[in-house]
Amino acid sequence: MSANAAHGPSESAWRRLERSVTGRVLRPGAAGFRSSSTPFNRRYARTAPSGVLSAANITDVRRALSWARENGIGLVARSGGHSYAGYSAASGLVLDLGALNGVTADGSTGWVTAAGGALMSDVRAAIQPHEMAFALGNGASVGIAGLTLGGGSSATSRTLGLTADALVRTTLMTADGELLTCDAQENPDLYWACRGGGGGNFGINLSFTFRASPVSDVSTCVLLWDGADAPQVFTVMQEIARRAPDAFSLRLGVSAADGAGATVSAVALHLGPASELRELLAPALKSTRPVRQDIADRTFWEAQDHLLHETSAGAFAVRTNFTAEPLPAQALRTALSLLERRPGSGNPDGCGLALYTWGGAINRVAPADTAFVHRDALSLVTMDTSWSEQDPPATAEANLRWLTGLQEAMAPYVGEGAYQNFIDPDLPDWRTAYYGANYPRLVEIKKRVDPDGFFAFGQAVGT
Repeated sequence: MSANAAHGPSESAWRRLERSVTGRVLRPGAAGFRSSSTPFNRRYARTAPSGVLSAANITDVRRALSWARENGIGLVARSGGHSYAGYSAASGLVLDLGALNGVTADGSTGWVTAAGGALMSDVRAAIQPHEMAFALGNGASVGIAGLTLGGGSSATSRTLGLTADALVRTTLMTADGELLTCDAQENPDLYWACRGGGGGNFGINLSFTFRASPVSDVSTCVLLWDGADAPQVFTVMQEIARRAPDAFSLRLGVSAADGAGATVSAVALHLGPASELRELLAPALKSTRPVRQDIADRTFWEAQDHLLHETSAGAFAVRTNFTAEPLPAQALRTALSLLERRPGSGNPDGCGLALYTWGGAINRVAPADTAFVHRDALSLVTMDTSWSEQDPPATAEANLRWLTGLQEAMAPYVGEGAYQNFIDPDLPDWRTAYYGANYPRLVEIKKRVDPDGFFAFGQAVGT
């Protein structure tokens, strides 16, 4: 580490970086600095890097790594920038990969190759003409890198598997600038680690090649009920999901925000016609009448647009667990009681609890076959709360205490695992929760490929 590391690189050092790269180096106050470095989760809005390099090519990436090491400054790569914990907007140098967003797709082989800065909107645009897909996540602005490295799920995952399961090759640049091809033949340990071992741990992934599958027309549903119906709706809908074929996927939630009572929502995708979907949903529709009901046939891409979900603006916190059994009615009554006593905030997104159906193709992969260990769940459970930047600190603290209380209340009904893509900086035993029995192998790979621990953040492997 250089002598000036404690104070950051000198202005002359920043000028040397500018002269050595093709892309733009942005310092605080420069046009474009905020848009390329602002944390997605405004909970971390005060975190700002010393500078941003918008890389124009792979040579820029290598020179940025070399410069950062020489000047004793941390570096974090940023593609979509959606880290829930703000880890893609560190205080050192942010390497913005947004310009490296090319995607190619071959309909004859089903192979799709995306550069490390590609967003899901870039991937979708490339593969849609070929009528093929893999797990595409839930948001168009999410980066393919973070989605894949942390596992990656979507409404198609019970049939198509995780995003990481579709990965056949990735190229990764190590901290010392070496570019490695990682697949089943070359660097197989790194290939294993890049399928669920989390983003930012082993190097900078500059390309991803996936195997996509043909898609056809589907059907979707959006059903809403009053919050008081939550125990009954959850009981029936969870049983529907448990018995349903892999073609059916469900997000089932109960949420509340200031100025409105609790609402239950069921959003489903079925890789089949609406007639089949109505038949699957019949027990729920007969049990409790929804206040809104939308069940329709759609093309695959219409469905993707219809089900697209973006976390609202502002500050938020998310806790996750997995469950192998349906949540009982008592768990839902407890959650409803806590929703009634929520602290409130200026963020219209409010707070809530949701279940995402798991299983199917996800669980047909052995836990040790990839770094993603969560292969025995019935549902992914998420609990969240939100507030605005204008809210006083006491409001943020009250919401975080409320969220902790909700998770503690749900603890008897869920497992100990947590989803690394919804990374939680407040999770104490994150090593076991994210990676389980796979963690020691991840640490061994980390020590081999990044012995100095250059790629570091609050929940980095090996820390």
